[in-house]
Amino acid sequence: MADAPRGVLTIAADQPFVDALARGLLAAYGGDPLLFASVRVLLPTRRAARSLREAFLRETRGAPLLLPRLTPVGDVDEDDLAVAATPLGEESDAAFDIPPAIAPLEREAFLTRLVAGYGATSDARVAPSSAQALRLARELARLLDELTIEGVGFERLATVVDEGFASHWQRTLTFLKIVGENWPAKLAERGAIDAVDRRNRLLRAQAARWRAEPPAFPVVAAGSTGTQPATRELLAVVAGLPRGAVVLPGLDQELDDESWSRLDPTHPQFALRELLAALEVDRRAVGAWTSGERVDDARRRALSAVMRPAETTEGWSAGAQLDPESLPHVTRVDCATSQQEAVVVAMAPREALERPGRTAALVTPDRDLARRVAVELRRWDIRIDDSAGAPLAESPPGAFLRLVARLAAGDFAPLDLLAVLKHPLAALKLPRGRALAAVRRLDRLALRGPKPDPGLDAIAAIAEAETAKRPADRAALRDLIARLRTALAAVRNRPAEAIAATARLDALARAAEALAATDTETGAERLWRGDAGEALANAVVAWRDALGELPDVTLAEIPALLDQLLDGIVVRPRHGGHPRLAILGPLEARLQRADLLVLGGLNEGVWPPAVDTGPWLNRPMRDKLGLPRPERRVGLAAHDFAQAFAASEVLLTRADRVGGAPTVASRWLARLDALSLRGEDPRDATPDYVARGRGRAVWADALDAPQVYAPWKRPAPRPPLAARPRELSVSSIEQWRRDPYGLYARKILRLDRLDDIEATPGAAERGSALHATIERFLTAFPDTLPSDAVERMIDIGKQELRDLLRAPAERAFWWSRFERMAAWIVETERARRGGGARPLAHEIAGTLTLRTAGGPFAVTARADRIDRLADGSWEIIDYKTGATPSKRELEALYAPQLPLEAAIATGGGFKAGGAAPAAVALSYWRLNGQDTGGRIVAIDDAESLRDQTLAMLAAMVARFDDPAVPYDALPWPAFGPRFNDYEHLERVLEWSSGGDGESGGGDPS
Repeated sequence: MADAPRGVLTIAADQPFVDALARGLLAAYGGDPLLFASVRVLLPTRRAARSLREAFLRETRGAPLLLPRLTPVGDVDEDDLAVAATPLGEESDAAFDIPPAIAPLEREAFLTRLVAGYGATSDARVAPSSAQALRLARELARLLDELTIEGVGFERLATVVDEGFASHWQRTLTFLKIVGENWPAKLAERGAIDAVDRRNRLLRAQAARWRAEPPAFPVVAAGSTGTQPATRELLAVVAGLPRGAVVLPGLDQELDDESWSRLDPTHPQFALRELLAALEVDRRAVGAWTSGERVDDARRRALSAVMRPAETTEGWSAGAQLDPESLPHVTRVDCATSQQEAVVVAMAPREALERPGRTAALVTPDRDLARRVAVELRRWDIRIDDSAGAPLAESPPGAFLRLVARLAAGDFAPLDLLAVLKHPLAALKLPRGRALAAVRRLDRLALRGPKPDPGLDAIAAIAEAETAKRPADRAALRDLIARLRTALAAVRNRPAEAIAATARLDALARAAEALAATDTETGAERLWRGDAGEALANAVVAWRDALGELPDVTLAEIPALLDQLLDGIVVRPRHGGHPRLAILGPLEARLQRADLLVLGGLNEGVWPPAVDTGPWLNRPMRDKLGLPRPERRVGLAAHDFAQAFAASEVLLTRADRVGGAPTVASRWLARLDALSLRGEDPRDATPDYVARGRGRAVWADALDAPQVYAPWKRPAPRPPLAARPRELSVSSIEQWRRDPYGLYARKILRLDRLDDIEATPGAAERGSALHATIERFLTAFPDTLPSDAVERMIDIGKQELRDLLRAPAERAFWWSRFERMAAWIVETERARRGGGARPLAHEIAGTLTLRTAGGPFAVTARADRIDRLADGSWEIIDYKTGATPSKRELEALYAPQLPLEAAIATGGGFKAGGAAPAAVALSYWRLNGQDTGGRIVAIDDAESLRDQTLAMLAAMVARFDDPAVPYDALPWPAFGPRFNDYEHLERVLEWSSGGDGESGGGDPS
């Protein structure tokens, strides 16, 4: 048996920490099974304890073994100050003398009430909603933990007051004093203490006991950086025990003394330097955990040089350029986007699986990247274990509960309603298929178009009107709406009244259960099943027990409050991940190792994280209180990076753009580049580790490259003659002329575009309302206009446009234009009537029948307006709220509507009174409200244009009477329709790039 380790030791960064630890423990104590079982190993977290158990299995190749006592110290996760495990000493007698810890949710609820109540009756209110108060309360809880960890009392807050601080910081300090008075009183009332306070007391009690009576068994504290005072105190005792050892992770003993003395909190060795100072141990005196463990001196020297403090980087010039041979294990890939990075990362563990027994892990603090990689791996049917879990809020039951909250608070807005009813958990005590069929009816018949009035009654009224002649649909929708009323009755109780948050959340859970029930299963059986369902159920029970202190809330506050409550809760599947692959956070990866480590998300603000002082104290305040600087988080992240960077094989990845925004490479990558290319022009040279990774991005792009190399053929359907229309309106003829396929889809396939849900008013709605306004005005005043004609027209417009003007943006944008338009119309009408013109008809229907070889062909129209001029001729007027046809379109006969209406008029197709005119003038009235409000665009040589258009139509009819002639998609794209509802069916983007885009189908005339 080897000599038992003592004092302060280290495991080099290039060694797998838990494997080296297991190997050393077996070498020192494994010869005596009873002694080995008595060893006490203190580890930072439960995850580290599990990893060490697995390392023992690897070292003994699964042989039976009585393991040492593996005890989590309950060290604090420096990233979020959450207690990571049950602290050491919980099982001792001292634990009975220390008050219990208050539940975290109960603390958050009480602090939320304090935050919400502060300044509620003045302009100094801290949080206007319960959700914002809860978010600030969580930040306040973090501050309480920091103060407790560092032993800073609330009374010291008075010492940080500075008249130079802004007034809002003065108010913040006033509020913190209130917390300092109320929170200890609340703890005393409950007979409890903060969880971090209890942890500190337990650790100090254990340290005192071992100091007074050193244990007879060996004690090894491994993996902790000792960033917290209580942990440092315990480690100091362990280091001094006769049979005690402290094992540090990755102590850098290559760094020169000047650099060591000038470390700042952002350096990976800063925490270890502070710990060694507290232990009163010189860095040179720290021994290796096991002899011969350092196997790669070049790699360690390279890592030490890269991490050299900024103040001593002049030391780079004293040495040679970084030897590429020291980084043969490193590959770097700079990806264009976060999606490409996810594919590059996913390919690496997939490649690792090709070698038997090889392991791989992604290490990243970027949760979005982790989720993307997990999804990408499923293309190969690989389920990977993500140690951080998946957000409960994004799980099926969590998302369903959030959707139900939005539905109830939004008073049955159509989008919210469909989001709930189309969720897989929604059934309303019906078979899922029957419920989904009813929802689709509701979607199609009652929820399309402009947003209805709030409430289920408005939707029910629309459903009744739309199903008046469809009894089956009416019955299905009545039943669905009745079930919705019943399911959501409790949660909709007293919506505007502020009542207890727990009562609101309970009602929400009951509503979700009612919505989730089927004809064979209860809602509880469906909603709370599985890992995610159980986690949500536990959360709901915890809310009921601990959130009594929350302030009362209205129903409108529940969605945001629920989102905040679910924030941070994760679901960790019990099993099912691949045994050789994992996704780890940096803290979890600190003591673990895989054959391949992928370090992802290496951008500033992600890894290392952005530095934030929090909302309650600024930097000067923190310095005066003696709290650690926020940059310490950067140093801890740097230590995690350094530990992982020293693995046997490393892939570094980052994305140049995330969410469309440019990013900055992590400072550690910039240092690596600078040291690698020192003395060279970076524009002309590329580090070897970067060059090695270029192919991976190319492979990632090739993986998702489309396999279709030839462009898609332009659609050209040839329906039988019997299916081809023999009657078309003038607007349909324009569509036929511009886009035959669009006419085919609408008239032959009878495909109509569904309106959008909660559609905002568009040009069509404005045009219809304006037409109705002018029609009513002309009907009211066919001859003489009153002196207040503008005001009369505006009054009519208010009535016709009232539905459009409900939208504030529409009213602000459109109403002022309408007022200018009304003034222009009245002024124009006065001038025309003064010249002898009189309105003859408006919105009048007409028909013209063409005699063709294939049989009669009817042309129908509804003219916006026909005026009789002073000489007895007619003028046909078309109102346009958008653009009018260009001269080129008119001359090329791609705007046939008005010329065909002229043909109908001269052919006697409009029964407007009197004989058909021999000639007809044509004009567009552009009514867009700009400039003066309107403009008349007269068509020159209307008679010639009419004749040409009739000849073109006759040619089209004759041509399409041939069954071999197809209905081409956009035969002349330059003259395509301005608004095309069938573009996705025509697959324009797929064939238009094949050199066929300008004249593929020929001119149909």
